[in-house]
Amino acid sequence: MAELTAPTAGALVTTARRRRPAFHPLRVAAVQRLCEDAVAVTFDIPGALAEEFAFGPGQSLTLRRDIDGRDERRSYSICSPAGAPPRIGVREVPGGLFSSWLVHEVRPGDTLQVMAPTGAFTPDLTVPGHHVLIAAGSGITPMMSIAESVLAADDRSKVTLFYGNRRTDTVMFADELADLKDEYRARFHLAHVLSREPREAELLSGRLDGERLGALIEGLIDVPSADHWWLCGPHGMVVDAQQVLAGLGVPVQRVHRELFFADDEPIEPVRHEEAAATGPTSEVTVTLDGRSTTARLPRESTILDSASRIRPDLPFACKGGVCGTCRARITDGKADMRRNYALEPAEVDAGYVLTCQSYPVSETLTVDYDS
Repeated sequence: MAELTAPTAGALVTTARRRRPAFHPLRVAAVQRLCEDAVAVTFDIPGALAEEFAFGPGQSLTLRRDIDGRDERRSYSICSPAGAPPRIGVREVPGGLFSSWLVHEVRPGDTLQVMAPTGAFTPDLTVPGHHVLIAAGSGITPMMSIAESVLAADDRSKVTLFYGNRRTDTVMFADELADLKDEYRARFHLAHVLSREPREAELLSGRLDGERLGALIEGLIDVPSADHWWLCGPHGMVVDAQQVLAGLGVPVQRVHRELFFADDEPIEPVRHEEAAATGPTSEVTVTLDGRSTTARLPRESTILDSASRIRPDLPFACKGGVCGTCRARITDGKADMRRNYALEPAEVDAGYVLTCQSYPVSETLTVDYDS
């Protein structure tokens, strides 16, 4: 657990994240079948919303849907390159309220409620470099955006992608990855690793675990020359990759991670309960869109859960500490953040928290979503 205190004056965070919590009705322009259980959904953006929906490679869109009177939200990574219409990749989760609907029912012409892009899992396209991408399953989605954007931005940049899947027929974006390899033969290197289908090279047959990843890096990457490492996939794969890179001496500031879910915590909707607090409370001030609201909130509930009673416009998506949609800055007082899979160390040092995972600690607390 990490206790977060308001930072000292002048503290800076280098990975800015835009905060626009409003949802907009967007028309579905296209639905492309990627494989049996996955699709890519492209949205039309009206001219009036073009600036708001401009995105950086690796960012996400949060979708909202009312299901039996519940406000359900899910966050999906954008897979299109910077400057193109936003397009998300979705793989069906068995029994998933959102993913099954998107994969099997949504059609071109439908209108969905979509929040403007969020996320700091984004490279700086103005600086050329070698980017190493490590992904498994649907973790490829933001990597498609990052890879294509980086390669198109500067002819000095290189991308190496290690991509793990079960079988050939479960590979998302297989044709697009092949096209990218053909277009950038000298600057894009791709290694498919399959766990349930033998490949000619033994190194490429099996799970993309720490041992196999270490061998791939040793054989294909000049580690000191790699400028950035991007990790996206299940929690276990991301942890294994972080350990491998730490063992190779890769500076932590060059390693960026994103999970597409947290394995051991179910996604839960926010419930706007009106029951009065019975235990210790804190006086919490929440600022969003330039408007501040103050109320006494229970210390036994997360800031997001309890503050949503008085500010139902607070942004959120997964509630698992993964997507970063509920990110805010503690500008006064203390909060206890129990879990974090979305914020970079520099953000935490600057006082940012995931409000879905943070509990009030001090007598007074100020939480700024606009920072």
